[in-house]
Amino acid sequence: MTKRKIEIMDTTLRDGEQTSGVSFSVSEKLTIAKLLVLELKVDRLEIASARVSEGELQAVKKITAWASENNNIDKIEVLTFVDGGKSIDWMLDAGAKVQNLLTKGSLNHLTHQLKKTPTEHFADIKATIDLAAKNDIKTNVYLEDWSNGMRNSKAYVFEYLDFLVTQNIERILLPDTLGILTPEETFLYIDEVRTKYPEIHIDFHGHNDYDLGVANVMEAVKAGANGLHLTINGMGERAGNAPMASVLAVIKDFLVDVNITTNEKALHKVSKLVETFSGFRIPVNKPVVGANVFTQTAGIHADGDNKHNLYFNDLMPERFGRKRKYALGKTSGKANIQKNLQDLGISLNDDELKKVTQRIIELGDKKEVVSQDDLPYIISDVLDSDTIEKRVVVENYVLGHAKGMKPSTTLQLIVEGVLYEAHAQGDGQFDAFMNALKKLYKTHSKKELPALIDYAVRIPPGSHSDALCETIITWKREKNEFITRGLDSDQTVSAIKATEKMLNII
Repeated sequence: MTKRKIEIMDTTLRDGEQTSGVSFSVSEKLTIAKLLVLELKVDRLEIASARVSEGELQAVKKITAWASENNNIDKIEVLTFVDGGKSIDWMLDAGAKVQNLLTKGSLNHLTHQLKKTPTEHFADIKATIDLAAKNDIKTNVYLEDWSNGMRNSKAYVFEYLDFLVTQNIERILLPDTLGILTPEETFLYIDEVRTKYPEIHIDFHGHNDYDLGVANVMEAVKAGANGLHLTINGMGERAGNAPMASVLAVIKDFLVDVNITTNEKALHKVSKLVETFSGFRIPVNKPVVGANVFTQTAGIHADGDNKHNLYFNDLMPERFGRKRKYALGKTSGKANIQKNLQDLGISLNDDELKKVTQRIIELGDKKEVVSQDDLPYIISDVLDSDTIEKRVVVENYVLGHAKGMKPSTTLQLIVEGVLYEAHAQGDGQFDAFMNALKKLYKTHSKKELPALIDYAVRIPPGSHSDALCETIITWKREKNEFITRGLDSDQTVSAIKATEKMLNII
């Protein structure tokens, strides 16, 4: 059986950028566009809205220049408007070849926003389509507020579609602009359009206001949609758009009669890059790309994984370039701990394992966060063993911060029983501390310090300003990333404690 091809259009750089507080630079847009096309292998990219700003124009020029050089220009699309040809002029300047023309898909929008009749609107649309064709620009047409149009003014929607199918267009784009549809409605409405116009190409553009974005996409595909509009990490206005990662996983695993050509192994890489550029954090429980979604917490689950992968499903982390983890906390059993010990290359007998398990449970009851990197310290403490030594000790330090002067640190470090001292300045107290530490390692050690790639400080919800804070630092050494944590009432001191843990791991 020949599978039906579904086009995947990414609109992260257009609709996703409409997330509150998000704005990509020119270079960031170009980098994301390249990754989406070359690594994730989406079929099309909607990269901008016409006439927004000079910066937007420059970004589109960069992307279209790259796309033209690499024979991908037909994959690049721009949102345009019925504005007497101004958007077309903008596209010509930008070098774009495909417009997604925004028009009114509900009588309510047409009447109250444009204050025009259907006949007047259709005439303006035809003029825009014809002008685009004269300039070798292909046209796809958005029916803005189409979902409300189908609910409340269906006669208008089909009058409009009757007109559109006579025009020189490539695709009809049907958005659930306000994210109001149920899955049942999505299937019904797409099916109605599909049945009446079996030959036209239909895209579905879903929003997630009721958290039904993925379910609606599934129904749209079942009803005969030819293309889907998605965003990385579900970015977009309000509750966002249908998320790329979840939809791709659902299609592959549940809609076996359709075919997509995206590369799901690149999802995590692209999602993390977009998170970095946008500042829009991925929730830890976000399906497929969240930090915790391939982490088993309950001990019974880890035990089951050891006994014939009893708690695995089809969402294997390796599919998405990731690895399964086993959390440590009060619900952890011996199996969780054994999994983490295996990763560290540490073996314990049954009695030792029992003692370590009990200590981790105690820490979990106190709401302490335990990571794999904490295990060697817990083992050393519980077992009073010299197997894992604390080879590096931050013996003493003086942190100085005075008005009009750069912060400074004098640091004493004991390495393998030898005391070293250094002084340095920095942009802040912790930066000064790290500069002093780098001095010591450059002078007295051949080891390269790992790169600090992320730094986060957390205070327990509801706590006062004098409460303990946890500093979580992510380090990168060669190709491996690892996390260390420090706990103290002083933020800088907690960061220093986290750094001391790192020094004993490397």
